[in-house]
Amino acid sequence: MKSTSVWVTAVAVALLAFVNGARNEDDTQPCAKVQASRSVVRLGSPVTATCVVRDDCPLVTGRAVRIAWRLGDRFLPGGAAAVESGLVSEVVIPSFNRTREFLTCCVEASPVQVLAGVEIRAGYPPETPRNLSCQTNLTTPYTLTCRWDPGQQETHLHTKYSLHTQIWDTNENDTYEPLPGVHRYSIPRSGFVLFSDIHIYVKAVNELGEATSAPVALEPISAAKFDPPTIVRIQAVPKRFGCLNLRWNLSLQQAWTANLRLNLEVRLTPADGGQWGERLILLNAVRTTRSVDQCRLLHGTRYLAQIRVRYLWGPWSEWSSSRSGVTLENAPTGRLDWWMKASWDRTDKQLNILLFWKPSKQFRVNGQNVSYTVSGKKLAGADGNVCSTTGNYCAFQLPRGVKKVYLSAVNAVGKSSPTEVRIYPPRAREVVSNVTIVPQDDRSLLVQWRSQLSSSLTGFLVEWRPLLQTDLSLTQFEFTDHNQTQLVIAGSFEPYKPYRISVYPRFKDGIGLPLTVDAYSREKAPSMVPKIQIKKIWKSHVELAWDEIPLEQRNGFIQNYTVFYCDPKGHFQVVIADPKERRVVLGGLNTKSLYEAFLMVSTLGGSINGSAVHFEAQSFDVAAVVEIVIMCVVGLLLAVIVTTCFFNNKRLKGQFWPAVPDPANSSIKRWTSESTQDSHLASDNEEPNPMYLSHLSFLDIPVKLSKADDDPWSSRAGDTSDLGESICGSPLLSDYSGSNSDSVLYATVVFSGPCHSPTAQDPQLYLRSESTQPLLETEESFSPKCCHNMATVGIPDEQSFFGPSHDCVPETGEGSGILWDNFPFLRALALNDSEND
Repeated sequence: MKSTSVWVTAVAVALLAFVNGARNEDDTQPCAKVQASRSVVRLGSPVTATCVVRDDCPLVTGRAVRIAWRLGDRFLPGGAAAVESGLVSEVVIPSFNRTREFLTCCVEASPVQVLAGVEIRAGYPPETPRNLSCQTNLTTPYTLTCRWDPGQQETHLHTKYSLHTQIWDTNENDTYEPLPGVHRYSIPRSGFVLFSDIHIYVKAVNELGEATSAPVALEPISAAKFDPPTIVRIQAVPKRFGCLNLRWNLSLQQAWTANLRLNLEVRLTPADGGQWGERLILLNAVRTTRSVDQCRLLHGTRYLAQIRVRYLWGPWSEWSSSRSGVTLENAPTGRLDWWMKASWDRTDKQLNILLFWKPSKQFRVNGQNVSYTVSGKKLAGADGNVCSTTGNYCAFQLPRGVKKVYLSAVNAVGKSSPTEVRIYPPRAREVVSNVTIVPQDDRSLLVQWRSQLSSSLTGFLVEWRPLLQTDLSLTQFEFTDHNQTQLVIAGSFEPYKPYRISVYPRFKDGIGLPLTVDAYSREKAPSMVPKIQIKKIWKSHVELAWDEIPLEQRNGFIQNYTVFYCDPKGHFQVVIADPKERRVVLGGLNTKSLYEAFLMVSTLGGSINGSAVHFEAQSFDVAAVVEIVIMCVVGLLLAVIVTTCFFNNKRLKGQFWPAVPDPANSSIKRWTSESTQDSHLASDNEEPNPMYLSHLSFLDIPVKLSKADDDPWSSRAGDTSDLGESICGSPLLSDYSGSNSDSVLYATVVFSGPCHSPTAQDPQLYLRSESTQPLLETEESFSPKCCHNMATVGIPDEQSFFGPSHDCVPETGEGSGILWDNFPFLRALALNDSEND
């Protein structure tokens, strides 16, 4: 587009100059002419231009005009002077910084009239071509291709490159021109001789200058790049351990070079190594008809081999395809590095052993199928083995007292020298502290720790394994000295995967307690965000919770959970939750407002947002109301059950409310003064009133009592009647132990004979009853006191229950008669005695 506008401007300038300058058909002179110091200049250099206007130019004749300069669309300051031949104007551009532009001379008018103009181009001279190299192609058709580097600087000008050759033997010179913008050229087979030197150089030319590259002299065959060779066979050398024999050849198109002495390079790597080693074996002046031997290899190891060739100092061919071969097997050599975890079983009689091992720097497997055995004896056979495996660890048990076992590697040829493994019981010693992990890169970690000083400390052991895999064979370990407190572990780490690293102290007599930490070589944002769950909503509060992120999707240590929530007005609030609890309670919410919340999970490597949830705060708490109702119902049921059980259980009820007789329904109510008076007026022959007898208890006492039974109150002849209980618990006895001292005692009358038998001569006994049923305070006066007992004629004192009181003095005389009116109960007894008589 820019070049098109430039050409349009040039055409316009020519037409205007022609039209404005022509006075008639024969006058074809331009109205003005512009001359520049150079039309092609170096970019950034100054440019001077002069505009000469003819005096007969109609645009300036008869009027005062001003000449102006314009570079492209920008006006430049200039000067004007009158000369004999017309008007002249000159302009100086101190730095021309455009690669191509038109400079025009104009008359200031409305519109501006262009008088004349000139195109100015700018750029750089060509750089010297560098890195000229040529390579011969030995496939049909044969060619010699040369390449060069034109340089880093763009010239902005058309630059022409040419390739020049000279064959020394024939003194033949040729020149080849590549296409514009192409910096290589393939010389045909007729332009070179394979076994004759050729002189080659490159020349670059443009309007500002030219440059020539350094010449290159070569023999085309030495610049040939051969096709990848082929390994025909690779096999072990008989009776030579660690040697492989390779036979190879070139492609069919290059078979005619079989007599050439080529340089051969061989690279070998163990088949299980995964990567090609940097050890290259160079063989000079080798012919394809001769096989080569490669020795000093590991015994019994499968190797992958590749080769490439070149002639003299020419380019190397591409690597051949891989072929594999196995060296002769031999018995394993060297020792194994090991470490052991020990713990007692439940009976403390056997040790649980977990033994790990790995090849040391001196260890050589020397075979294909290798197994490992752990034996209790140094030279024991299969019977002494406690473990045999093809892996790198073994678990077994040993009885108490075993001090050592032996670890050996076995293949088809033989067995390695046993490695002694000393058995140490676990030691509860803690000397390691402050274990920190610093990632070095994606594949390595720096482990640092501190330790306490201990004279028995011999070193440390660093163990690590991936957390996402449970295979113990992935466990790795390294040893350090006792004065080393850091170690770089590398080789098996993957970014965004967790690893568990433990540092164990090693003592002279065992392994101490470890300190374990988890680590990542690199962290990033988690792969997922758990969904927010609304656990509970109550007035102006809501409880949100979420599940734990699976370990394989964390991609780092979870630093925090952040909950963002906003109200309908768009006001955001943030709550940071404890990573261990995984729950938050949002408070101060407006009721009947719809809120939106989402969760952000963060690690040291980044953060990720989850999906949004919506919730609305309620004006009342339904759950709380339900809980209160349930509690009330349960409390009411419990109260009903307790009350029912309480009133239905008489024994329990009696502990709180003892049974009190109702005086209105008691027989004492009928002990009135009227009944007492009637009984006093009755004759001796009348039948006693039954109402008094109905409240008497009659007990039969045997007539004849033995000496041991002379005291009826201490008799315990197995009688379970109320009499025995009353006597034993009577408060009038010396050994009384009753508990209810406040109870009012009733009376019991004891006769010495049967109720219907003839009247006996033995007197009757009047006893107090030990009833626990109390009487009313107003009725206690009816129970006779000890001082009111009546003395009965003929009754011994020891049989009289109501004996004389210490505070009672017998009265004599007329006033000493019995007042029966004061004892209505005894009055009834007196009537009964009269009837019996």
